[in-house]
Amino acid sequence: MPRDLVIGWDLGGAHVKAARIEAGRVCDVMQWVCPLWQGVAHLDAVFDAAAQRWPDHGDAEHAVTMSGEMADIFEHREAGVAALAGRLASRFDSRASFYAGRSGWQPYETVAEHWADIASANWHATAALIAARVPAAVLVDIGSTTTDFIAIRDGVLASRAMDDAGRLRSGELVYQGVVRTPLCALSQRIRFCGEPHNVMNELFATTADVYRLTGELDPLHDQHPAADAAAKDGKASCQRLARMIGRDARDASMADWESFAREWRKIQLAHLSANLAQVLGRVGLGHDVVLVAAGCGAFLADDLAAQFGRDVIGFASLMEAHGIDAMAARWTQVCAPAVAVALLRADERCALGAAV
Repeated sequence: MPRDLVIGWDLGGAHVKAARIEAGRVCDVMQWVCPLWQGVAHLDAVFDAAAQRWPDHGDAEHAVTMSGEMADIFEHREAGVAALAGRLASRFDSRASFYAGRSGWQPYETVAEHWADIASANWHATAALIAARVPAAVLVDIGSTTTDFIAIRDGVLASRAMDDAGRLRSGELVYQGVVRTPLCALSQRIRFCGEPHNVMNELFATTADVYRLTGELDPLHDQHPAADAAAKDGKASCQRLARMIGRDARDASMADWESFAREWRKIQLAHLSANLAQVLGRVGLGHDVVLVAAGCGAFLADDLAAQFGRDVIGFASLMEAHGIDAMAARWTQVCAPAVAVALLRADERCALGAAV
């Protein structure tokens, strides 16, 4: 087995992200749609796609993190971790290692013992990689579905909680993203053309509609079907937004609907800001701290940083020393946990090799 080839995997509930690292260099990064709630067969389809993209990936070391154990097809999270780990192990045998946060790397044989540390530890991997490079920072990872705010102080993670339940309580995990979040989850009231309206509590539109109209969502990262499974152009996005307040797109101009999208953006930004304030206030980070932005919603980080007088650096920029090209950098920003586990595992293998 080549010692210099590592594939990092982040097994999510809606996407699978993967990163190919050769001799410590970020060579390729990719994300595939994987609706786990519809069945684990979707995971096999992703592995088949990865095999086509990287024909030699079976010879690699595989570093794995996950959050897909939360999918409701599993009886509980422990069962989810076991099922996902088993799927990886059946493909890659002993070449697969599982990231368990504070418990380090685990082979498949000890997954059952450490399942609680393996479950949804992808944020920990990203923050751990950042901590080795930026000693005073807050990871701001705004994805399709969730947002993570993880403080780093003196090169050490200063997170208050380790699991999703605790992080939801502490404000370090916000279950909002820029693609899949139903708009009715953001607010019960919103202004349209200067007048407040109640919001329809139906899955008529998602945040992807908002950020298509603001022009901020990269089409490459807009991979899931729209709420009505219709088109993803401006006209269709306006129609979905209009339904949120009992209207049709023809009832107002495009400019009105674009302004309406900015109202939704403002509401989401305020909610994210309130949670970031909790994290910053609790750990007492000084004004030298920077925000490290990741995720397909990293474009919101500049506005968040401005509210707190902070600088922003992109997660992908931290990878420049790893010889990353422009396209890989584009996906690295989105697939930060997959890149992180791959690099962390590659670094550990190098350290073990040097020790020998």
